Amino acid sequence: MTANSMPADQASPLVDSREIRQQFATDIAAERTRLLYQGSQVPTLFMLLNGLACAYLLWGPGNSLLLGGWLVWLVLLAILRLIQVAAFKNVAPSQQANPRWRRAFLLGAGASGLTLAFAAVALVPPDAFLQQALVYGLIAAAILSASVAYAVSLPAFLTFAMPCLLPATSYLLLADTSLLRGWGVLGVILTVSLLVVAWQVNRLVQRSLLQRFQNLALIGNLELAKAHAEGLNEELGREVEQRRRAERDLRRAHGELEMRVAQRTLELADASHALSKSEARLGLALEASELGLWDWNLETDEVHHSQLKAIFGIEGDDITRVLSDLKPRLHPEDLPLLRRALVEHLKGRTDGYSIDYRVRHADGHWVWVEDRGRVVERDEHGKVLRMLGTRRDITARKAQDEEQRLAATVFEAASEGIIILDPEYRVIQANAAFSQVTGYRQEEVIGHSVATLLGTRETRRRYHLIRQDLEQSGSWSGELMDTRKNGELYPQWLQLNVVRDSRGCVSHVVGFFADLTARREAEERLRYLSNYDELTGLANRTLFKDRLHEASQRARQSGRSLALLHIDLDRFKVLNDSLGHEVADQLLRQVSRRLTQAVPEADTIARLSGDEFAVILDAYGSVASLARQASRLLGKLRMPMTVGGHELVISGSLGISLLPDNARDISALISQANMAMQHAKHLGGNSFQFFTDNLQACTLERLQLENQLRKAIAEGQLEVFYQPKLCLADNSLNAAEALVRWRHPQQGLVPPGDFIGLAEETGLIAPIGEFVLRQACQQAREWQRQGLADIRVSVNLSMHQLRQGNLVSLVREVLAETGLAAHLLELELTESHLLENVENVIATFHQLRKLGVKLAIDDFGTGYSSLSYLKRFPVDYVKIDQTFIRDLSAGSEDAAITRAIIAMVHSLELMVVAEGVETQEQLSFLRSQHCDEIQGYLISPPVPAPQFARLLEEQATASWR
Repeated sequence: MTANSMPADQASPLVDSREIRQQFATDIAAERTRLLYQGSQVPTLFMLLNGLACAYLLWGPGNSLLLGGWLVWLVLLAILRLIQVAAFKNVAPSQQANPRWRRAFLLGAGASGLTLAFAAVALVPPDAFLQQALVYGLIAAAILSASVAYAVSLPAFLTFAMPCLLPATSYLLLADTSLLRGWGVLGVILTVSLLVVAWQVNRLVQRSLLQRFQNLALIGNLELAKAHAEGLNEELGREVEQRRRAERDLRRAHGELEMRVAQRTLELADASHALSKSEARLGLALEASELGLWDWNLETDEVHHSQLKAIFGIEGDDITRVLSDLKPRLHPEDLPLLRRALVEHLKGRTDGYSIDYRVRHADGHWVWVEDRGRVVERDEHGKVLRMLGTRRDITARKAQDEEQRLAATVFEAASEGIIILDPEYRVIQANAAFSQVTGYRQEEVIGHSVATLLGTRETRRRYHLIRQDLEQSGSWSGELMDTRKNGELYPQWLQLNVVRDSRGCVSHVVGFFADLTARREAEERLRYLSNYDELTGLANRTLFKDRLHEASQRARQSGRSLALLHIDLDRFKVLNDSLGHEVADQLLRQVSRRLTQAVPEADTIARLSGDEFAVILDAYGSVASLARQASRLLGKLRMPMTVGGHELVISGSLGISLLPDNARDISALISQANMAMQHAKHLGGNSFQFFTDNLQACTLERLQLENQLRKAIAEGQLEVFYQPKLCLADNSLNAAEALVRWRHPQQGLVPPGDFIGLAEETGLIAPIGEFVLRQACQQAREWQRQGLADIRVSVNLSMHQLRQGNLVSLVREVLAETGLAAHLLELELTESHLLENVENVIATFHQLRKLGVKLAIDDFGTGYSSLSYLKRFPVDYVKIDQTFIRDLSAGSEDAAITRAIIAMVHSLELMVVAEGVETQEQLSFLRSQHCDEIQGYLISPPVPAPQFARLLEEQATASWR
């Protein structure tokens, strides 16, 4: 096909950059919409599940209508959104780009955000900490899930996050209670974090999508350029061939003309005929060469053209003058250049007139024209009268030049190294990425054989095999280990492709390669993290189990014993909560180094969890030597260490199990070592225990006791006894401490020491504490109704009840149900429990104090910071621990401590209660020191409610007498 018959879009493949950018923006927007719908299904289901969980947690008689309505709306919204996702997937990809899908998604996201915000604001009770933590946690999980999915589009994320987070956070920040304001601060942190994460995710998605579409566009342009270049090459070949034929015809015509002029000068008719024939041939030759002739008369501005239809698509009669007909068709940007070139030649400054410019084709597109001409006639004054010239269409050549420039830009800008070789594997060209990876500059490698750049013997050996594969299959790809210019080894992924010419011969070899160093480092890092703990460098749980399995196999084959040491750090949680995670991490790193130093003969030392470690010893002399090793290890741990500016002493509880002496398989060995460690911790820590059958029996006994205790709570086997308190000011029984007792159907009364500790560990202390609180308040109110006395009942609190967050609401509810006055209820908390979470306890005590409830500190004097913290707690009573009362005598140290405690407490205008009073001497001393109240066996042991009522009746009778 010639240029005359080429379609207009092939003759001028010019692309407007603004249209490309607009198309990219449209494609990216459509792809974002598809990503939003693809990622919204899981967050919608997750939001539905979390909403059902929240409804379950919040369901109650007081809010069933509002909560039910919200739940119905949530389910309906989730179903609508899932239907919307299904509908989007069913439509054609071209219809998915319709903006209505994006608007529908934003509407659903906003509705979802408002639904979650409504739950956080209207449904969560303001004073139930546990429900708040669970519900806010579920809502935050749903928000996080949806925010990560919607971060693909900032409008989608903001449409969801702002209605969801701003109302709830504002409501919480403006709440009356500090607990809700704390949740509000957490909501602000969550909002800011989500904004940062969404911005980062959106930027990464934008960059990825833009690069993806740019790569697709570049690939398409390269393919189009390749096809267009092949077509131009064919056109050029035909044009060259036509020109050669024209030149031959011209030479033959010229020769014939000279011969006829020389031979037949007198035969004018024959000569004229020959001349006409030559002119006809010349016209045909010019027509075949696609050159258009023009003849311009500058005096009349008339111009005559040939090939005007082929080049401009217009008839010759339409353009008869240059200034009025041709000039308006010229491209405005090219007009100044054309004028300058023409003026320079007309003034005689150049030998010829030559310029490339654009002319509007008849169908509206621009055609590049190569215009050449010369002055052929001047008057006697040198004024130009006539010019002759040629012009031809060079649009295809211009397009080919632009495509070659674009291909060169892509070649240089590619992130992968690209190298082009000749058939002898000599470097012809290399891009900038090649130099960055190898360190060789382009001028250092061009013209050299690629074999000289191979740095390792193995790579040179494989070079010959690669050449053989290329000759057979035409391509090769694989991984090589090569060297940079500085001698550094690096892994490389190489792909080679053979390029053949039209005859099928190899013309070039193109290579693409990438540096795999970063990828290898990431793989090594991942392999390390899958087997080792990142914080301490010790083996993790996965590697520990593999090593333990291997060690057990070796032990069975050799007939030796295997020892497993399970270590748990004592009071690590307290250190972590008080000093922070950074100090705790430094402490764990030092502990791991000490373990490594203490047992260098260990087969494996592993970190199983936060503060739990395990040591595998597959070679030990005897049980006695193993005990010495364990003792030495614990001693090494107890040595003081400086962490974060703090001097700390840490101890550990260690359990030891032996294979095959104790266990026959690995799972039993691990379980027994853990059981022995737990037993060491129950004994106070800082010790080691070997696993024994008795230990397992004790563990089973504790499990049985736990099940029986759960049954006792459910079946009402618990009772409340009351130990009276004597007011020393008027010798009256004005108060009593409520103490729980377990009346077992078979064992009778179970001592509190046998089940209270177990209840604390298992969390059963919460229902037990609530039972005692309700029973004590009901009994005190009943004594009031009987007219016996206004007895103040003391109820012990556990730290577990404080952590639940609903203590204040529970006390308010019990007082309202029983009708007991708040000042007749006293709540006691031991001093050691006070110091576990000081700020939370103080806040809770202030709320209880507002209700009118009396507060007391039990076991005073046994804590670490009693005096410094006492003034911060809003308490009414301080109970001296019975360890100071037991050995009380006039000149003893306990007497001095007791005297100081009473004086200090009275100076703070608080009441003092002494517990454990059993002798008259103790009573006399406490009376002399003005102690306010006492309790103990001297007055009465804990008794059931009917017996306590008789004590009150006896007191009333005695006072009446």
